[in-house]
Amino acid sequence: MLKSSTVFSLIRNKKWVRRRWLDFRNGNGLYLIFFLALAQFVIVQYKLLLERTPLFHSTPLWLFSAIFVGTYVPLAVIIGVWHRRTQYNVENQTHFERNPIGATLNLFLIDLIDGKITEDEKKQMRRYLLDIMKQPERPLIGANDLPQGVSDKKN
Repeated sequence: MLKSSTVFSLIRNKKWVRRRWLDFRNGNGLYLIFFLALAQFVIVQYKLLLERTPLFHSTPLWLFSAIFVGTYVPLAVIIGVWHRRTQYNVENQTHFERNPIGATLNLFLIDLIDGKITEDEKKQMRRYLLDIMKQPERPLIGANDLPQGVSDKKN
């Protein structure tokens, strides 16, 4: 039978591996592959379009790349601005509707305001949030929560 410290170590290592996997996917998918795909696209278009077209046959790769980047980047920026202005609201709404932690916290706040929360439920929620934050103590929120010897008065 495994010791509890061994089980905790396996779980902890699994989280570390999963986080590194997420970091790898983000770095690869958002940055490295983007630049590789863009370079590949430019080269393929140059080979297929310009080298086989007699009118553009003598156009060097560097000139084609400069013209391509000069038109492609502004076009991508315009599309990105359009996406941010029109689609982010839809994406945020979808994420909000499918966020069980956010829903739990908002429901807890409503019940707290209505006076429907017990002291045990407050403690349970505090432990839950501190576990998410990985904080051993309650974080500083207001002046009443400052540690001893620390003053919030301005000099």
